[in-house]
Amino acid sequence: MFQKIIRGCVKLVQKYLPEPFIFAIILTLVAMIVAMPVCHQTPLEVINNWGNGVWSLLAFAMQMALVLVCGSALAAAPVIKKGIGKLASKPKTPAGSIALVTLISAIACWLNWGFGLIVGVIFAKEIARKLKGVDYRLLIASAYSGFVVWHAGLSGSIPLTMATPGAGLKEITRGAVENPVPISETVLNPYNLIMVAITIMALVLVNALMHPKGEHVVCVDASLLAEDPEPEKTLSKTPAEKMENSPLLSWIIALLGLSYLIIKLFFKGGSFDLGAVIMLFLFVGLLLHKTPLAYVHAFGKAATGAAGILLQFPFYAGIMGIITGVGESGLCLGTIISDACISISTPKTYPLLTFFCAAILNMFVPSGGGHWAIQAPIMFTAGAAMGVEPGLTGMAISWGDAWTNLIQPFWALPALAIAKLNAKDIMGFCLIDLLVSGLIICSGLLIWA
Repeated sequence: MFQKIIRGCVKLVQKYLPEPFIFAIILTLVAMIVAMPVCHQTPLEVINNWGNGVWSLLAFAMQMALVLVCGSALAAAPVIKKGIGKLASKPKTPAGSIALVTLISAIACWLNWGFGLIVGVIFAKEIARKLKGVDYRLLIASAYSGFVVWHAGLSGSIPLTMATPGAGLKEITRGAVENPVPISETVLNPYNLIMVAITIMALVLVNALMHPKGEHVVCVDASLLAEDPEPEKTLSKTPAEKMENSPLLSWIIALLGLSYLIIKLFFKGGSFDLGAVIMLFLFVGLLLHKTPLAYVHAFGKAATGAAGILLQFPFYAGIMGIITGVGESGLCLGTIISDACISISTPKTYPLLTFFCAAILNMFVPSGGGHWAIQAPIMFTAGAAMGVEPGLTGMAISWGDAWTNLIQPFWALPALAIAKLNAKDIMGFCLIDLLVSGLIICSGLLIWA
């Protein structure tokens, strides 16, 4: 019975979920159509808000492209490939490999989402090369499923913003939160840690149980995952060739970059944010590839996978412009959605409805920073009026932002680029993970409240 449900979800998604770029276009049109009557905005105002938002995430788009390319180039380093290969040889059964991929991906995403998103799928791809009979679609879906805990983890943008002095917390929450909220009240709160642990254990079990049987298993031809042969090494003759193949130059620049990172993190109290992850991937990758030319070749191979990110980011930034844009009416679609959740809330149900509000908004604005801009001025003020702790309100928004990523293909783009799959190949399995994790998160927020 369970396998029939899984196959039904997979077929449903494969039939109706379009290519991620088409999905972004449809969401754009939906946001425009809804914003006009609901916010009493003219078509010209909506188009203007959309156009103003298109380039608002340009810096973040570059970061996302770099985390994909640098992470892939790092994984291509001989020593890393060898280590991943040894670990990928451990599981002996398809179900065991699915469980291990899920566990490693989820833990890595909780530690740092950029790191986990790349490491999980690279590990899954290596298992597919070595283990026969494992469903490749489910492997990649399992690697991506761990992403659901990222915003409840150490790199969660909203909890970190709340804990940062001088982040304008009082201003953006309209005075509802005057002092920074330490992560002991958000990410490291016992309630949150229990929710994370139960969610990870449930995903490990459910993903393993979802593995298809017999003829329904979709394996991948190992030859399709084979890496391109490394260019043959030639004797350096000219000064230019000697510099290109000089390990010394790689060591010097890599040590400079890593020294800066160590000073920033351990001596200046900086956070291990997305920029730090990219720097770590970049300079460690350069170090492990040994020569500048070898790293250039690895980087070039990895760069082709960033096409989806570069294409779709402007469209989602435009959608965020529609959601946050205000016309002459003074109404904002994001505010209206948030107010609708508040209007039917009680102190007990407020975190749960905040979670669902964030989950809905995430389909249109898949960005933690976007959620903070839209919801912080409204949700923290209403939560304070109801006596809800700001740490709980912040985590309800964070969980909602992460939850619907399981069916919003935007954040799957880096994983899909590396795996060479389409969103419809994995989202059927992710739909089951959405339902399972949703039950756990909703229960946890009700108990926490």
